[in-house]
Amino acid sequence: MMQINLLAIAVAALVPLIMGFIWYHPKVFGNVWMQEVGLTEEKMKGANMGFVFVFAFILSFLIAFFLQMITIHQLGALGMIGGDEMNAKPSFFAFMKDYGTAYRSFGHGALHCFIAGIFFVFPITAINAMFERKSWKYTFINTAYWTITITIMGGIVCGWYLVDGFNWVTQK
Repeated sequence: MMQINLLAIAVAALVPLIMGFIWYHPKVFGNVWMQEVGLTEEKMKGANMGFVFVFAFILSFLIAFFLQMITIHQLGALGMIGGDEMNAKPSFFAFMKDYGTAYRSFGHGALHCFIAGIFFVFPITAINAMFERKSWKYTFINTAYWTITITIMGGIVCGWYLVDGFNWVTQK
């Protein structure tokens, strides 16, 4: 069975927090973002930031876990056999021997997630923004943040693996 690299997922889950610190810093887009969402310094101080950061990490972990599905093609091969290699035919193992680590790079994962940012994150953010009566400035600040963030996360999740983490790569 394919082993999930929880360390890579946990590291990738830190990316939204780090990127958020940079992206939403007052010297970058923080002041503009606060103006667009109608936040003030007083409102910002009223939050339980410990809870916010812990829950944000948990949610980011879920995002990183999901990004495996769009960056690691070998999961598709595993899905074709119902997720249980015990049901696999010899052709599955031959395929995995030849292609078990194909397209497992930072660049490949980043590319897939960049495309997801454009064709998934942008439409969702724009639809919400239109109904919330938010500006296009708001839409592009948040879309760019999430697109860059998941691009980095996808690169980490796809590119950071252990060859022996794929038990079936070496099976006959």
